[in-house]
Amino acid sequence: MHEIEPYYNWLKYYDPAEDERSPFYGKEYNFDKYSETIYGYYIDPAWDSIGSETLYIKILYADYDAGYCVIEFIGEWNDTLHNDIMTLKRNILEVLLNEGINKFILIGENIMNFHGSDDSYYEEWFEEVGDGWIAAVNFPEFVRNEFQRYHIDQYINMGGTLQIDRWRTLLPNVFYDLVSNFIQRRLN
Repeated sequence: MHEIEPYYNWLKYYDPAEDERSPFYGKEYNFDKYSETIYGYYIDPAWDSIGSETLYIKILYADYDAGYCVIEFIGEWNDTLHNDIMTLKRNILEVLLNEGINKFILIGENIMNFHGSDDSYYEEWFEEVGDGWIAAVNFPEFVRNEFQRYHIDQYINMGGTLQIDRWRTLLPNVFYDLVSNFIQRRLN
C-alpha cells in the first residue's frame, strides 16, 4: 500500500497545504518518514488523515468560485465500526461546505472495502449541498453495490458514465466539466 500515491500532477494547480481555506492548510509533509498505516500497512506520506483509522484522503483540487472540489480516497471506508462518514463530514466536508463548496467529486479507485451502517450522515450531506451534487468516480463495483445496499446511492451519483478511466489525463476544470455534464444529464 505504501506505493499507492495520491494523484500528484495537479499539485501545480492546487496544493491543499497552501490553501488558507483548506482543512489541511499549513500541513508539512515528511516524505522521508512513513508513519501512517491502515491495518498495519504503511501508506504514502502524501495522504491526509481525516481522523479515521482506516480511511485517508487527498484533496486534489478545489475551486471556490465554481464551488467544487475533487477528493481522492484510500483505504477501507468503515461506517460500521468507525463511522467514517461522520468523521469525514465533521472534519473535512463541513469545512469545505462552509467555504462554498457544494459539488463534490470523490475518486474511489483505492477504496479497498466498504462497511455500511445507516445513511443519516449521507442524507445530511446531500441536503447541505443544496443545488450541488456528490459524484463517486471510479469506485469499485463491489463498493458501489454496498452503497446501493445501504441506499447511499440515493444521495451520491455513481456508476455508469462516472467510471472515467482517463480522468488523470484531464485538467481539473475539464474533469469537473465532464462530471458536471454527466450529472446534469442524469438530473434531466
